[in-house]
Amino acid sequence: MNRRKFIGASAAVAALWKTPAFAQPEKTEAPLPPSITALASMRDQAKPITPEERRVRIEKAKRLMTEQKIGALVLTPGTSLLYFTGIRWSGGERLFACVIPAKGEAFFVCPFFEEDRAREQIALGPFAGRADVRTWQEDQSPYALLAHGLKDRGVSGGSMGIDETAKFVWTHGIASAAPQARLVSGIPITAGCRMIKDAHELELMQTANTATWKVYRAVYEALQPGMTQNQVSDLIDLGYRRIGFRGGASVQTGEYTALPHGSTTPQVIHEGTVIMVDDGCSVEGYQSDITRTFVLGKASEKAKRVFDIVRHAQNAALAAAKPGVPLESIDAAARGVITAAGYGPGFKYFTHRVGHGIGMEGHEWPYLVKNDMFGFSKTLRAQPGMTFSDEPGIYIRGEFGVRIEDDMMITPEGAKLFTPQSESLEKPF
Repeated sequence: MNRRKFIGASAAVAALWKTPAFAQPEKTEAPLPPSITALASMRDQAKPITPEERRVRIEKAKRLMTEQKIGALVLTPGTSLLYFTGIRWSGGERLFACVIPAKGEAFFVCPFFEEDRAREQIALGPFAGRADVRTWQEDQSPYALLAHGLKDRGVSGGSMGIDETAKFVWTHGIASAAPQARLVSGIPITAGCRMIKDAHELELMQTANTATWKVYRAVYEALQPGMTQNQVSDLIDLGYRRIGFRGGASVQTGEYTALPHGSTTPQVIHEGTVIMVDDGCSVEGYQSDITRTFVLGKASEKAKRVFDIVRHAQNAALAAAKPGVPLESIDAAARGVITAAGYGPGFKYFTHRVGHGIGMEGHEWPYLVKNDMFGFSKTLRAQPGMTFSDEPGIYIRGEFGVRIEDDMMITPEGAKLFTPQSESLEKPF
């Protein structure tokens, strides 16, 4: 086709598009359910973490490093970098790091072309006005630059803590550039700070949990048989937008509720079928994680019995979570209830731990289980300020599953839930 024919054909298509047969239909938005419309913004309840609060965190990290004879902590992009510095960083394969020595000032290692972006964020945090930013060009080694910075701070030898989420290529590069240093996990420092929440952090977590509970309740009141799981997830998204925070949830029905994290199989809600909604939202970086299991209409007698067992198990974990107790004993308390009711032994029907730490990440240290994956939680005991999910469950493959999940904080008197518990499958709110 030559240019003239092409233009003529294009004009013909454009003319056809303007005719009624090809006109775009007007989009009509369905009215929101009243329960969703009634949700009001909670944004004014969320107060950001201040630079002074981050300075207090850094001083605690330094004390822990001194106690554990770790000369410096290397933070790479991720939650711990945000926790200590307020910096949200994305940069792919190029190393950006904040190095906090046990003694002396912190310094940054940054790609040269990213310096302005880095300083913009640093100026809003605990290092404002005194940032030592060391830049590297694309044909230079960031690891040699980091090693030189450690030497300047007098910590080129001894132990150096590495952020647990650091890429292997970065850790390997640092080890090669600083062979005299012994690289160790930074978890005792990062988790040592993050696992004990202060009053402000607990307030943000309370706001996140309250927001999730309100959204779940509003969506539950809006549910109708015949809705798909995606339609329910969309309603949850709408609820969070009205309340002012980012959040979402997975929705599972029937036999797929027996898979703790669900299935991608398309599903439709039916009256009397078990439904499970799980997840949460983020408030100034602090997370909620709530699961509600329920039915529309009447639940079967078997489902009711299973729900009651799980509810008793949740209460047992809550009662056991007192300051000073081994963390594994909290899991044991819930698991004992479920096993005694005939859904044992071990992980046969209650297939996961009773809870995980929660804070700036939905799952973080420490964990409520006999043996955690890396051993960090094994010797820990519950302390005031720790926060966990409390989420026992029973999962019967091919039939249904029931999980009840609320987040709890450890107080000097014992554990306290952030949200009201679910009453029954027919009265989840």
